[in-house]
Amino acid sequence: MSENNQYSKQVKISEIKEFFQLEQVTGNEESLKRWVVIPDVYRPGFELCGYFQPTEPRRIIIIGKKEIEFISNLSEADQRERFQPITDGLTPMVIVTHNNAVPQILKEVAISKNFPVFRSPSPTYRFVVDLITYLDEKLAPEETVSGDLVVVYGKGVLLMGESGQGKSETALELIKDGQVLVSDDRVDLQKIHNHLVGHAPEILRGMLEIRGIGIIDVERMFGANKIANDADIDIVIKLVPFSSKEEYERIGDEMTGTTTIMGVTVPMMEIPVSPGRSTKDLVETAVTNYILKEEGYNSTVTFKKRLYTMLERESRENKK
Repeated sequence: MSENNQYSKQVKISEIKEFFQLEQVTGNEESLKRWVVIPDVYRPGFELCGYFQPTEPRRIIIIGKKEIEFISNLSEADQRERFQPITDGLTPMVIVTHNNAVPQILKEVAISKNFPVFRSPSPTYRFVVDLITYLDEKLAPEETVSGDLVVVYGKGVLLMGESGQGKSETALELIKDGQVLVSDDRVDLQKIHNHLVGHAPEILRGMLEIRGIGIIDVERMFGANKIANDADIDIVIKLVPFSSKEEYERIGDEMTGTTTIMGVTVPMMEIPVSPGRSTKDLVETAVTNYILKEEGYNSTVTFKKRLYTMLERESRENKK
């Protein structure tokens, strides 16, 4: 099966076979070199009925109990005709679920084309969900950004900012305070179900670079519970140099704003960095405040209510 350059990510049939422990019924080792490029599956009801409408041909074909029952009522000639389009050069593979026996005619057609047909003991609905989830993760668009990804109080925080703003040092302080490191310096992002998931490049996993010290192994130094394989990107915190000329948020009506990464909008705020300010404490406070707002409590609203009450009281007293 020829590769299509428009698809940037691909999964080999051999990887799917190994991950799901599928029983291979037809096809040799060469057939396992086919690629899956579409994170979706297809149940060929129309094709089995003899209606060959245009459709996306690169999806994995799933044959469940209902399809098996329908096939058993087809003549041999009809089966040979209708198995042709679902075993063509673009279809990656066919998987029969529920440990149903693979129809003999399907085997013969597949063998003649060296086409891979597999069998799984899983129920159709469960296998479809698991397979689509697997393909979503494997085929999700990726992008690499500069920054540190840490989990603070259960929220994935992407620390960004220019070089020298102390992102790694802040991550170190957070780890020492009980938070968790996902990635330092570079973060590989995946867009899955319209949200972002970040993980460390393999070479950087569990490592942290501190200026003047070098690279440290976080797991060896602080324990395995201080690192995580991945995390959702819940909030972006950008570290910026403190400037007396800048006007910074003091009331905090809402997050400073949002940022868009890979088409996904993520809450973002800026924290000015300067000597004497504990960036670690500021990050933890910002995340705690974010969690409270998610839960419906807004300290800014409380403050404004108190201010309004005080002004009303003063106004009444002045009128006396």
